[in-house]
Amino acid sequence: MQYKFSPRLKMASFALIGAGILLYAIGLFLNIQDKNDPHFIENFVKENPAMIYGEYQSAEFQHINHTPEEHAKHTHHLENQLANRPWAAFLVPSYLALGIAGAALFFLSIQFVANAGWSMVVTRVMEGIATYIPVGGALILIVIVGAALHGNHLYHWMDTSLIDPTGDNYDKYIATKAKLWLNIPSWLFRSFLYVILWSVFLVWIKRTTKKLDDTHGDRKVYSQLYTRSVLFVIVFALTTPAMAWDWIMSLDPHWYSTLFMWYGMVSYLVSSLATMAIISIYLKRKGSLPKFNDNHQHDLAKFMFGFSLLWTYLWFAQFMLQWYANIPEEVQYFQQRIAQYTGYFWMLAVNFVAVLLIMISSSIKRKSELVFAMGFVIILGHYWDFYNQIMPAAVGAFHNFGFLEIGALAFIAGLFTYVVFEFGISKLKLEPTGHPYFHESKIYEYPF
Repeated sequence: MQYKFSPRLKMASFALIGAGILLYAIGLFLNIQDKNDPHFIENFVKENPAMIYGEYQSAEFQHINHTPEEHAKHTHHLENQLANRPWAAFLVPSYLALGIAGAALFFLSIQFVANAGWSMVVTRVMEGIATYIPVGGALILIVIVGAALHGNHLYHWMDTSLIDPTGDNYDKYIATKAKLWLNIPSWLFRSFLYVILWSVFLVWIKRTTKKLDDTHGDRKVYSQLYTRSVLFVIVFALTTPAMAWDWIMSLDPHWYSTLFMWYGMVSYLVSSLATMAIISIYLKRKGSLPKFNDNHQHDLAKFMFGFSLLWTYLWFAQFMLQWYANIPEEVQYFQQRIAQYTGYFWMLAVNFVAVLLIMISSSIKRKSELVFAMGFVIILGHYWDFYNQIMPAAVGAFHNFGFLEIGALAFIAGLFTYVVFEFGISKLKLEPTGHPYFHESKIYEYPF
């Protein structure tokens, strides 16, 4: 069974790409105007003192932070944050989209490793989503290389004065981390390594599944697929924590968390499952995935529901343990977000409460219209999650959901749709007839 890229969907993806570029360009122009306005930051601070300095300012704080020298340093810091906004607005959807693609390949590998039968009908959807990995990786690397060349100030640990023990800006915490992990050469090397490894395994696994079809389920090829899937599960387990440390957590280099990498991984895993459900239901409606039925949909929705609860557990565990412990280098992460981002806790209403109330019923998981709609709700909810992870550290109080953010989101959404359908879904035989468990998937029926 083959899918032909719908002209309407293709035009929609081009429209999103075009609208995204236009809106982002408008936002970039406005951002440049704000940077060139000598009074913009001064006026912003006067209008929003609590967002900049916090609600409570002691006399000691006033004395330390309002000397001419400290005022100049703080103004320079705010200028960098304002200049960061175009980069940060682009990083948020780019990181989410790459995570969705990588998690799709991971979930696909899990099916092969576990010898799962139910999911074989939708494995080609997972392969199609994973096709975005090289493109998404290239977009992330634009931001990464830009930071390494000091084209942006997203990662302020790159300031060499912070690791100079003879300088006034010496920071012993960042200097210690620079010896072990946070230095530009190794950071760049690891960033390229993540993208290359994911891309190599994508090609490797896709070629093996195609060969399995061509050889009508040859056992040697099936064994190769199993081995390569096991290897990618290991690679994914090692690279995703490192990616979270390098690309997201190092935006707040003084803060650390022992479960942040799992929290981020679950966020794009549940988003990836939502994407699988959306595409599978769409292909079913188009007649290109006839074997996909409400039993397969039920299991995808079950994973969406389960991983949403796991995400909530990890968020709460991180928040509760750090907040009540009141350790300064840990609690500042939440303190900044609560002070500057009034909608921070509201993402729980989307990512937890809505999913819990709407998708808890087994019968609801079989309603394609509802699962289809909830897929988009979950993806947007986890875009909000990554927004809350990245923006406070990158732009501080200068956050907004304006032209830059809407433009970047529309551009990535359009590009993701085009790449997945043009170079993934439409190029694949959607029924993996060579897989030995395909028949089991065709007759699969959820018992409840």
